[in-house]
Amino acid sequence: MAKTQAGIVGLPNVGKSTLFNALTRSLKAEAANYPFCTIEPNVGVVVVPDVRLAELQKIAGTKVVIPATIDIVDIAGLVAGASKGEGKGNDFLSNIRECDAIIHVVRCFDNDDIVHSMGKVDPVRDISVIETELILADLQSAEQQLERNQKKARSQDKDALSNVDLLTRLVKHLNENLPASALEVSDDERQRLKTYNLLSFKKVLYACNVAESDLADPSKNKHVAAVKAQIAKQHGCEVVVICAQVEAELCDLSPEEATEFLQSLGVTDSGVSDLIRGAYKLLGLATYFTAGEKEVRAWTFRHGMTAPQCAGVIHTDFEKGFVKAEVVSYEDLVKTGSEAAARKAGRYRLEGKAYLFQDGDVALFRFTD
Repeated sequence: MAKTQAGIVGLPNVGKSTLFNALTRSLKAEAANYPFCTIEPNVGVVVVPDVRLAELQKIAGTKVVIPATIDIVDIAGLVAGASKGEGKGNDFLSNIRECDAIIHVVRCFDNDDIVHSMGKVDPVRDISVIETELILADLQSAEQQLERNQKKARSQDKDALSNVDLLTRLVKHLNENLPASALEVSDDERQRLKTYNLLSFKKVLYACNVAESDLADPSKNKHVAAVKAQIAKQHGCEVVVICAQVEAELCDLSPEEATEFLQSLGVTDSGVSDLIRGAYKLLGLATYFTAGEKEVRAWTFRHGMTAPQCAGVIHTDFEKGFVKAEVVSYEDLVKTGSEAAARKAGRYRLEGKAYLFQDGDVALFRFTD
């Protein structure tokens, strides 16, 4: 399965690199109080939190646990005019285009010591600035693609004719400062839109970066409330609340110390955990498991993948020689307490090539060499 990436975007100085450090549990990205601290995109591998692994580890009786991971890209801050090349905008927009989904970090804290690139904190305005730049970049791309397809359509090329119709509507839509994701299209047209690689068509998860004092009850933060109201009205996307600075501090603590620190702030879980799980879902990913004495491992697959395709995630030979998959749901395995008990209770199933894997499946593959 080809790798997928989620890109962290936002205005300069909103906490993107600090968040990236927390996500990757590293200090790979420089974090400093000035715009364009990040010039080249940083790429990090992020572990996907999954409580199911601990339960499977108990059942399998193994010491080795390998979680699922996703790639996160820290992209430099965009500014107004990025679509025209302002602030290295062309390079940064190109970085976003290579990502499969967007984590949009929005500053929702007031701090006079940390410069805001637009003067004052206004997350709704900030969201609008970024969206407008993505839309303008898409408009340029759509107009160029329309021109190319119009030339091909003169020879009655059916594919080009379909593209011309869709791109004409898209250009009109983008000119109204509306994202490509809001264009009303058929299922076939939606698939066609994906091939255009539009920035404003990518799925977005909004991360409200708040102050430490707001973490226990972010509902009292007026900036967070404004973001949620805006996103619910226009996008229907998910919003998570994080404190990037707190998350970065957790990197230096042991698990026990981290738990104690979070409890002192009035929270029980890391906002970054919610963000990672949200990004995983945003990318259309799910998890199946293999569990034995050697190891318990989480394997990442895309929703809609068949049993042979999921076997191929482990090794291409597994897909080529696939015969059957022995599958039990995580819930049934935990409920029965062991592999033997699950088999005795008839919870294991033999699935063939047409079976679509489900999140939480625990599998053992049969294949020929």
